[in-house]
Amino acid sequence: MFNMNYYVIYFYMFFFFSIFMLYFGIYFFCLDFYLFFEIKLFSLNSVIVYYVLFFDWVSLIFCSVVLFISSMVILYSSQYMGYNSYSSMRFLYLVVIFIMSMLLMIISPNLLSILLGWDGLGLVSYCLVIYYSSVSSYLSGLITCMTNRLGDIGILISLSWMFSYGGWHFIFYNGYMTFNLFIILSFSCFTKSAQIPFSCWLPAAMAAPTPVSALVHSSTLVTAGIYLLFRFFSNLLVMSNFLLYLSLFTLIFSSFCANYEYDLKKIIALSTLSQLGLMMTSLYLGLLDLGYFHLLSHAMFKSMLFLCAGIYIYYMYDNQDIRMMGSLCMFMPITSVCFNISSMALCGIPFLSGFYSKDFFVEMSIFSSSNFIFYVLIYLSLGLTCCYSFRLFYYSMFYNMNFISLMCFQDGLDYMKLSISLLSLFSISFGSFFIWMMNCDMMFFFLPFYVKILSFLFVLLGFFFGLEIFNFGYLFNLNYYYFNSFMWFMNSHLFYVYSIFYNSSWFLESISYWGEYYGGYGVSYFLVSFSNYIQNYIFFSFSVSLFTYFLWLILIL
Repeated sequence: MFNMNYYVIYFYMFFFFSIFMLYFGIYFFCLDFYLFFEIKLFSLNSVIVYYVLFFDWVSLIFCSVVLFISSMVILYSSQYMGYNSYSSMRFLYLVVIFIMSMLLMIISPNLLSILLGWDGLGLVSYCLVIYYSSVSSYLSGLITCMTNRLGDIGILISLSWMFSYGGWHFIFYNGYMTFNLFIILSFSCFTKSAQIPFSCWLPAAMAAPTPVSALVHSSTLVTAGIYLLFRFFSNLLVMSNFLLYLSLFTLIFSSFCANYEYDLKKIIALSTLSQLGLMMTSLYLGLLDLGYFHLLSHAMFKSMLFLCAGIYIYYMYDNQDIRMMGSLCMFMPITSVCFNISSMALCGIPFLSGFYSKDFFVEMSIFSSSNFIFYVLIYLSLGLTCCYSFRLFYYSMFYNMNFISLMCFQDGLDYMKLSISLLSLFSISFGSFFIWMMNCDMMFFFLPFYVKILSFLFVLLGFFFGLEIFNFGYLFNLNYYYFNSFMWFMNSHLFYVYSIFYNSSWFLESISYWGEYYGGYGVSYFLVSFSNYIQNYIFFSFSVSLFTYFLWLILIL
């Protein structure tokens, strides 16, 4: 058998395609250029089915970011997962199908072809989450798949509804869509982007291998809902205060829960959830380009954060408990530098990639004419993000080592270090590059000095409270910590909804029984009985069947 590292081949292919699409994305942006490709699939009389691809600067730059992160993840996986076994090749092909499904969703202006990519993301993510074939990964994959199925229901309803407009090319009908259709689409996007009340699957999906987590929770699966809302954007429909505060509540809730979590990957997953809430909030405020900007900058530093966490787990015998870590900057300096760069970009430290989008969002939200509570929650979310980031930094860097004393740490240059080093360059420079390319820095804000400095003060305040939480004694009841660690028992709330419907169903029982008897169940029972009767009649009375055959023949003639 010819021994070839297919991981490196796919890395080169995706990397060069990302550069190619970035070039054309900038070219299309400068010329304000759009490109439609229509591929004729088949024609039958007057029915002609086309497959349409839509290229503009938004889709091309997003494809470039997805392909760049995918190339880094595949290069990282060649060492993390191995490259010369049947299971690792299965992993590679699943990841490639996953990336292709995301690209299919990005470049489709047609809701029917978007459903193909949307379904592909949900199904392949289930295969990737259950990759380790343990009971916990099976349960996590089931939660992930079933929650994403709810979003598919909303897309199917929207698909049927949009057919009344005469086509599924939604970019032509943005001004005509009703508010109810937009609510159904928002419901679908909330399931895919894990907004409240569908947030529980995101930390559960951490059962997947770490490269999958880096890919899924940075630029592919969770951002699909936000990208779809971005494409369906209409000023008449997006301004919904209920959905705005729901996404803002997701932002606060996930940041709060991350301060009480000790699993390294779950802390990063909850930070992803908080940033998704920030993107949704910017969309519902009408800050469209800003939400897209934060979507791209967040993908860069969050993928690097996951990959650095994977290196820690890789060299610490699959340990994910941050209380067992400590002094990692002494053992793995290159990884720790990249980890802290991505963590600071997440906090919005000035002049890193996350600063340009987060600070810009805070300043623009001041001009949104919202109430005082809204601004309090926005600034509180900034402080909470820095709070759990500094808590994680203190546990992993300054804390004394609590794990096995005989450890084999390696921090030489290999595929894993090369991928995080390249991502760290973009985590530093991507924000400034994109804001200058988009000319967003040409917008001037005249703010009082205390408002301008307020976001930076909340960042420093969050650092202070992160240090205080680390030294905080267990003064509250233990149930308080359980309440925050288990995401406010959001999984259990569905049981109460089910029990309410079950207890109130005594009135519907008789209706349901009669409905079954006279409905689909009764009709199917009648048809099966009738077909059995006809079959027995034909088999056991050949002369009668022959007579009826000649009778029908005479009638036809």
